[in-house]
Amino acid sequence: MELNPNLEKYIDSLKPKLDQIDVGRRELLMSVADYIRTSVHPKLNFICTHNSRRSHLGQIWAQTAATHFDVEIKTFSGGTEATVFHPNAIAALERAGFEIKASDGTNPKYSVRFSDKVDPLVCFSKKYDEEPNPQKYFAAIMTCSEADQECPLIFGASERIKLLYEDPKIADGTPKEAARYDERCRQIASEMLYVFSSI
Repeated sequence: MELNPNLEKYIDSLKPKLDQIDVGRRELLMSVADYIRTSVHPKLNFICTHNSRRSHLGQIWAQTAATHFDVEIKTFSGGTEATVFHPNAIAALERAGFEIKASDGTNPKYSVRFSDKVDPLVCFSKKYDEEPNPQKYFAAIMTCSEADQECPLIFGASERIKLLYEDPKIADGTPKEAARYDERCRQIASEMLYVFSSI
């Protein structure tokens, strides 16, 4: 399916590098692909501590990659606690080509559009078991070690997959802030493209 033009260019720049993903990492990614292949109505819930950065990047890139490769799936994200979708993660997504609009409030809802052909994703910080997230029959994708350790059991999950990412917040307030967020955005985008290109 056709995506936003700038997003298409971004994805095209990543595709030639997908075979450079580390072999060990590919094995983890293939466990996500295997879950999708074997599920009737696959759902992915990306989980980190605050549902502010990595889990949102995972949800958004997974849905984008699924749409790009015409794979039927629903993606979600949540945390062990709710905070706010972080502005630095939003900025990195906008630089990649997403069109994002915010509502008002202390925990705004963001309309994240990657194609004119489909409805935008509605993203905001929430706990992993809060609406609109699924309550059963989903894969819990653990994107940070803290959430993975704090939640040894994710109720309702059919599958639990540890796919940890370094937190870009370590660069917040430094000259490397944008570069670190862009790096994490590219990594997650590449890995989700790898997953869905293999299905």
